[in-house]
Amino acid sequence: MPPSTACSSNARNLRVLVVEDDPDVLEAALEALELLGHWATGVRSAEGALARFLEGAADVLMVDIGLPALSGLELAGKLQTRCRLPIIFATGRKAPDKLPHDAVWLCKPFSLDQLGEALRQASQLVDCKPVAPRVRPAQDIAANGA
Repeated sequence: MPPSTACSSNARNLRVLVVEDDPDVLEAALEALELLGHWATGVRSAEGALARFLEGAADVLMVDIGLPALSGLELAGKLQTRCRLPIIFATGRKAPDKLPHDAVWLCKPFSLDQLGEALRQASQLVDCKPVAPRVRPAQDIAANGA
């Protein structure tokens, strides 16, 4: 049986982890993401995101650059060492000349359409690896005689 695909090439609902230290901006971002049909949860610090991050639980990280203590760029670097995760940098700062290959730059303040476009771009960066058919471990097969 050929492996199935984990995700399709069509637009899909994403699970987004939002990291924003301004509570009003965080709430507005979560509401906008839900209006666009995505699941979203948020934290107010990079440290909170590290503590809450579970590999595979989010498809996209949406992070402010200017966070206190650990910056959004530092957070993105730490999470990228764990897994490939597309990142939307949502910030009022000017985009750098070179972005990491798994990143989208979204300038604040942004419209719903601009957020939707950033999510579309990020969804194209989501790693769509083939998923192998589920195989039982050899000891289970031997123990069950099947």
